[in-house]
Amino acid sequence: MGCLIKKNDFVVVLKGKDAGKKGRVIKVFPKEQRVLVEGVNFVKKATRPKKLDRQGGIVTMEKPIAISNVQYFCLKCSKRTRLGVRIMEDGAKVRYCKKCGELVEEK
Repeated sequence: MGCLIKKNDFVVVLKGKDAGKKGRVIKVFPKEQRVLVEGVNFVKKATRPKKLDRQGGIVTMEKPIAISNVQYFCLKCSKRTRLGVRIMEDGAKVRYCKKCGELVEEK
């Protein structure tokens, strides 16, 4: 089964230095099985001076983390949960919270 976490989902980090932190998914990289979550996994990177910005230096930026280290956080029941897929009468596939049964709306 494919990745059920999508852009703009609210997730909680399970493992690593940012365990317990919550944030919104900015971007999903399905081939690499990684997600970029806002406010999580900041790293410092040294940059060289370029024509656009004359000043180089150390920049703090967010890096993607493994998708297995995050879990969907349901805002309706305020718990971290797994997601399931239901097929509606019209044939559309929708995701739902497995704890409270609420449909996850697409944004």
